[in-house]
Amino acid sequence: MSRHRLRQVVEHSWYGRPLTLLRPLAGLFGAVVALRRVAYNRGWLRSQRLSAPVIVVGNIAAGGSGKTPFTLWLVKLLQDHGYRPAVLSRGYGAQAGLRPLRVAPDGDAAVCGDEPLLIAQRTGAPVYIDADRVRAGRAAIADAQANVLVCDDGLQHYRLRRDIEIALVDGERRVGNGQLLPAGPLREPVARLAEVDFVVLKGHGEAGETVMRFSDFRLRRLCDGVEFAPAAFAGRTIHAVAGIAAPSSFFTELRRLGMSVIEHPLPDHYPIGPRDLHFGDDLPVVMTEKDAVKCPAFTDARYHALSFTIDLDAAFAAQLLERLTHGQETARHPGVSPV
Repeated sequence: MSRHRLRQVVEHSWYGRPLTLLRPLAGLFGAVVALRRVAYNRGWLRSQRLSAPVIVVGNIAAGGSGKTPFTLWLVKLLQDHGYRPAVLSRGYGAQAGLRPLRVAPDGDAAVCGDEPLLIAQRTGAPVYIDADRVRAGRAAIADAQANVLVCDDGLQHYRLRRDIEIALVDGERRVGNGQLLPAGPLREPVARLAEVDFVVLKGHGEAGETVMRFSDFRLRRLCDGVEFAPAAFAGRTIHAVAGIAAPSSFFTELRRLGMSVIEHPLPDHYPIGPRDLHFGDDLPVVMTEKDAVKCPAFTDARYHALSFTIDLDAAFAAQLLERLTHGQETARHPGVSPV
């Protein structure tokens, strides 16, 4: 069995019956996770408090849960209410180099990573990449005068003490089979969701749940930035390119918008090159915004990115801002339930 096929089998089991042979490894993974949390809670490993409040955005499940769209929404919310937010990111897919690195909005995704570049371009906020989020946070405070730090995909980065934890969950897949990696998709036990300040569902949710929905879809032609309604491609066959954690959700959305889709799934953070976008015909190519930032130098009128508006309940935004106002008064150690 090829490596790619093996990965497909394992990931398919995450949302069905777990593979028996992986259960012992999941048990070992769970023991390591539990020991690490105990080490931080008892002070054997130290978490660091910074001079600006920290909002951590993350998830407990591997795969796409909408962290980047939510981070874009959150940064805009903070900016609209007078804050100077900075975003801290590990920078998956970025080249090795000096850290922390402040992302230039006109930079190269190969250097800084696709998600940090997209956030920098869309928000104008300072974005710093570093596996050491504490070091990145100190740089953001000192160099950019940030007065609130948004830690993107940092729920398990316990060395950075946080004021607010927000967990994103895919509204359809939820927590899959409920097993820890590699038998299931979970980085931490399901009980971790009861400890965070807010849980946000992507796309679908039940009454009483906070749901992030997507609306006002638009297509943007990459060569000149012209935007138009997806209805222009309704009934047409297009090539769909998605180098994200859950490409099937992107393909499903394009079909819902009326397009006939030829799927081209790629690994998450895949470094797209010209050959990856040549399919031997003149059909339109539609990709995610995260993929589009990786290929500005070799696109023409065939290439488009799908963008959208992020909708979240106003009451949730008010609760989040209220919690931020009092966050440093109730800041807690990693793994300790909020008061």
